[in-house]
This record gives sequence, structure tokens and C-alpha cells, in this order.
Amino acid sequence: MLGHEMTSLERVRNLKPKPDRLFHSATHEEILQGATTDIYFVRSYELLRHMGLGGTPVVAEIFPRRGGVFAGIEDAKSLLSGRDVKMWSLDEGEEFEAKEVIMRIEGAYDEFGLFETVILGCMASPSGWATAARECKQAAADAPVYCFGARHLHPAVAPVMERAAITGGFDGASCILAAKLAGSEPVGTVPHAVILIMGDTVQVANVYDKVMPPDAPRVVLVDTFRDEAHEALRVAEALGDRLDGVRLDTPGERGGVTPELVFEVRKRLDQKGFDQVSIMVSGGLNPDRIIELKEAGATAFGVGSYVTKAPPIDMTMDLKVVNGIPVAKRGRIPGITDNPKLKRQI
Repeated sequence: MLGHEMTSLERVRNLKPKPDRLFHSATHEEILQGATTDIYFVRSYELLRHMGLGGTPVVAEIFPRRGGVFAGIEDAKSLLSGRDVKMWSLDEGEEFEAKEVIMRIEGAYDEFGLFETVILGCMASPSGWATAARECKQAAADAPVYCFGARHLHPAVAPVMERAAITGGFDGASCILAAKLAGSEPVGTVPHAVILIMGDTVQVANVYDKVMPPDAPRVVLVDTFRDEAHEALRVAEALGDRLDGVRLDTPGERGGVTPELVFEVRKRLDQKGFDQVSIMVSGGLNPDRIIELKEAGATAFGVGSYVTKAPPIDMTMDLKVVNGIPVAKRGRIPGITDNPKLKRQI
């Protein structure tokens, strides 16, 4: 055990968050303290300590309620590192089925029991996000998909979400920290705000081309002021071979991005000899829309809400061995559940 953990009710009572803290999200230190766990695990420690049973050797297993893509193992591993435990799990990005054992932890109960809530939380939402991302990437096939979902979540967890999306198969992320943590560079050009301020899409395209470094893709939004097909041609004529792509993000008030719109933009660009210009689409995308828009000519996708609104994958931790004796609550099978996919992590 590490110092200052929430291993007693007295420590819980003495926890006094500073009233002037900037954000309501937990710090790394508070997570490691166990300050984000459920109180009943602290009460469990009190009872077991009173009976001299806190150090009871146990084996715990974690299983999901539905199938999906495994994500969040790195955070769970960081939480358990340095503790006298052994841990096996699936690899990050690996698919699992409902009720499949995805993690096993062996050690004294007071080495990790306090953190059951935290361990499950490290994996539940990330696995849900990674699963949604995998669905979108499978729909897009060879076309790149980028995560634009940071705006839908509290900033403290946005990098966790976008990293999970990359684990699920996305090709990049717009959130700076998320991309950096995933070992890549953030993806994105400029928002509608710049075009609204300058007052003309072509002017923005020209300034972007002049100011941005050579390795920054020349992809320009073409739905701010005028018909998208017309604006795409104006931008293509202004930048010529330097234009990498146009982005369609037509709002729902104007019908959103439709297959017909994508098809028209593609044909009009091709007719004028701008076949090198790709078409990126964003705005309320899901796997079905990605498939139909790709068939219409879209070549890249920005996805946000489909990933961020994905429900967490409920996970359960069960003790399956206590003092070397197979055990289980009613309805479960006592003892270790074999899963050859599990790999030793700690």
C-alpha cells in the first residue's frame, strides 16, 4: 500500500478538497489516493482490518456485460504498478465477448480492493468509446477517420476518450494532448469562426496557404457562406494543386451533409480537373452515414458525438479465490475462469 490512501474512515473524514480548486475533476494524486472510489470499499477495509483479514490472499476477475474493444488497460496498469499484485489482461485494442474474463488480479485484498471502482472506471468508458470508434473505422474501411469529440466531454477526460478512439482504430485526433499522448500530432485546420471573421472562404484559404507550414494539409471548410459546390470550386481555383481537400460540415438547419451533396461536389471538382482534391465530411456521423457518404465520394471523416455518446461497457469484478479456495457469489461459478487470451501485465 502507498501512503495517504483512503484506507480508513478517518482518512475519508480528513479529506478536505481546497475550496479554491480550479476544476472539479480528480487529480492524478487523488486517483492514486483512492479518493474517487466508492465509500463502501473503505468500510470493507475497516471491517477486514478489525478481524485481521485485510491481507487475505485473493484472486479477482473482471468481466464485461457486453462485447466490445478493450481500452484503458494502461491507466489500470499504472494504478496497480508498485503494488504487490500480479495482473493479467487482454491487450489494448483486442476484442472481447460478453462475460469473457478480460482481467485477473492476484494478491492480498488490501493491496487492491480499495480501487475496484477506479479499475473498472479506467476501462468501462474507454472500452465503450473504442468500440464505437471500431464500428466507424470498419465502415470507413481504408478511408481515414479522425476524432473530433473533445468538445462533447469534460476536458479532464477528453484525452482519455480520444486515445480510446485511436485504440479503436481512428487515424488521429484533434485534441492536442490526446494526440500527443497517443504518439501522434493533432489533426485539424481552422473552424468556421475564422471564416466568419474574415468574411470570405477564399481569403481564408489564401491566408492559410501563406501562413501555415508546408506540412500542414490545405483542407478548407466550404459550407460557411455559399453553396458548397460553388465554394469548393472557388477555393480549388485559388489554390490549384496546393489544395489537398475541402471539408463539408453543413449544419442540420440546411439539411446536413448528404450523399447527394457529396456526389455533386465530387463531380464538379472532377469536371474542372481538380480530381486530386479530397472531400472530408463531419457533423453527426455514424457508421451507416459513413458508408453512404463514402459511396458518394467522401474520402475522409471527422467523427465526434457517435464516439462520445457511446455508453460505457459495464464491468464487474468478482472474487473467485479466497485463501486458495474457489469461491463465488450465487449465480457465478467458483474458481478461476480460464482464458488463454490473458497476458501477464504486472
